[in-house]
Amino acid sequence: MGNFKEVIRIAGAFVGVIVGAGFASGQELMQFFTSFGLIGLAGSMISIALFIFLAMALSSLGQQYTSSSHKPIVYAICGKYLGIFVDALITFFMFALAVVMIAGGGALGEQLFGIPKLWGSVAVTVLTVLIVCMNVRQVITFIGAATPLLALMVIIVSVVAFSGHEADLHALEAAASTLPRGAGNWVIGALLYVSYNIIAGAPFLIIMGGQSLDRKTAVWGGVLGGVLLGLLMLMIVGSMFARADILAGVPMPMLLLATQFSPFVGIVMGVAIFGMILNTAVGVLYSFSARLLEPGTMKFRLGTVAAGILAFAGSLAGFVQLVGTVFPFFGYLGFVLMICTLVGWLRLRSGTLRLIEAA
Repeated sequence: MGNFKEVIRIAGAFVGVIVGAGFASGQELMQFFTSFGLIGLAGSMISIALFIFLAMALSSLGQQYTSSSHKPIVYAICGKYLGIFVDALITFFMFALAVVMIAGGGALGEQLFGIPKLWGSVAVTVLTVLIVCMNVRQVITFIGAATPLLALMVIIVSVVAFSGHEADLHALEAAASTLPRGAGNWVIGALLYVSYNIIAGAPFLIIMGGQSLDRKTAVWGGVLGGVLLGLLMLMIVGSMFARADILAGVPMPMLLLATQFSPFVGIVMGVAIFGMILNTAVGVLYSFSARLLEPGTMKFRLGTVAAGILAFAGSLAGFVQLVGTVFPFFGYLGFVLMICTLVGWLRLRSGTLRLIEAA
């Protein structure tokens, strides 16, 4: 299985990147899986299988070429000209993700404490920009501790949701069909969900794989990351379906289920979600700024402040609306990266993959 500590590190980093505000709150999973009813659970199984494969493939590619950036791997698997498009896609999705995280901060504050959305979004923007500009590693490590806390809360809330539901299957199917949808049907929903998430996860998987000493570690790190993400997905999708009759119009369904169980559990869940929002926002805003400007310079700091202000302005569109529009849009574009990753992995296996000079 390779170096066990390294395997855990790769798996944890992948899960930490994917589990942002949309995942942790349940809003993404509600739109792409729960809203389709029981068949949405089958959709989540398709997504899990794809996550496991893609995480394994991208980690392997990074390890093979000891890559310190996603750029050379993207150009190798996509080709020189398509590589330009995919590189730009990854870069600007980082910015779009920052917009969604900031909106998520506003929705969290409003649902948990009744604070106007504007102030929650301002708080996330200011904290994110400060952390990125200061590059305080201890703070980022501390925020990262929210991932295991969130996993624990998901397990607790899921068990309670399953044991406490009273509605019958037909009523739950009917209730699920009224929830907002991020795709036209359950198969497309499952594919889109993987597609836009792998755009966010690809740079981190490639870099983490590149730091691995051997291929087995990179492969198993990717596989374990996909499995852990899949288990969290199944628990959230299943528990939301079990309580679909009370989730209409709720921006953060998992927070509602936690608060219904106990106000204290709701606050702990809220803290975990806030940690994941900040974790993802810091990661993606740093990635976006670092792709365009040299980290540590005054230009980088000024550019980060400007990007933060623009992201805040974009967040005013609203969390639910952004999840339902931004993610599907990038998801359709992300199919290119998914196909290139499959072809690139096959070429790696056959020994025909070569790095090419990036444009």
